[in-house]
Amino acid sequence: MNLPFYGADVRLTGIDLSPAMLAQARRRVSELGLEVDLREADGQALDFPGDRFDTVVFSLCLCSIPVDRRAVAEGVRVLKSGGRVLLLEHVRSTSPMARAVQRLVEPVTLRFQADHLTREPLEHVRAEGMEIEEVHRWAWGIMERVSARKPHPQ
Repeated sequence: MNLPFYGADVRLTGIDLSPAMLAQARRRVSELGLEVDLREADGQALDFPGDRFDTVVFSLCLCSIPVDRRAVAEGVRVLKSGGRVLLLEHVRSTSPMARAVQRLVEPVTLRFQADHLTREPLEHVRAEGMEIEEVHRWAWGIMERVSARKPHPQ
């Protein structure tokens, strides 16, 4: 879904654990005339060297990765110093009523979609030592957009 927002001059690498999702992405890349390196991979154990990417984007994926903390750590590992993590996820709501509904529904979403509704990936981004630049929440506090930068070594 994000592919149309990247300019033609951007070099993209995309990963997904699902061959079916990668097939959809390949069709979309072809329709848009983009060149994207698409790979079947597990976000919890990336097969890339450290300090490789200028930006790492998590877009509505951490909810279904079994150990989201490990995926965030891997994203930070492959990120160059000064690089940016961009994150768009649904998270545990800041609204007590919406959070109660999330907790009520989550056992069903976990069973049938492996979808965690109440995760807080921003905690993992902070735990990895990233410098938080922006946090924006909306939709009863359920949606969160984060921009964070990897500090340069001292």
